[in-house]
Amino acid sequence: MIDRCAQDGFKMRIISVMDQLSPEMVAEFPERGMQWVKDRVETVVNETGEYVREKPTQSLFYAFAVGYVLNRLPLGRVLAGLLRLLFMALKPAILIYGAAKLYRSAQEREAPQR
Repeated sequence: MIDRCAQDGFKMRIISVMDQLSPEMVAEFPERGMQWVKDRVETVVNETGEYVREKPTQSLFYAFAVGYVLNRLPLGRVLAGLLRLLFMALKPAILIYGAAKLYRSAQEREAPQR
């Protein structure tokens, strides 16, 4: 119970801090995220290079095994199926989004009248 209360308090502090953020700071979030991803990718590439230099035979075996498995998987058909599902789900999602916006707009119009 105490942990739950502590978590709720922490969430409320985060929300209050987010309310105080300036638009400039919010605009920096994507840039920070991209920099973080770029740093992580660079780290993975460097560690992979070091591993390949230390164990070239084992790395070659792993690369061959992964290539063989990927060659046997029907990735093209799987991706095409996922894209078809995405496009089929896009229309209802847009409809639901529009309905939610209309409902919110109607609620905001009624709120001052009450």
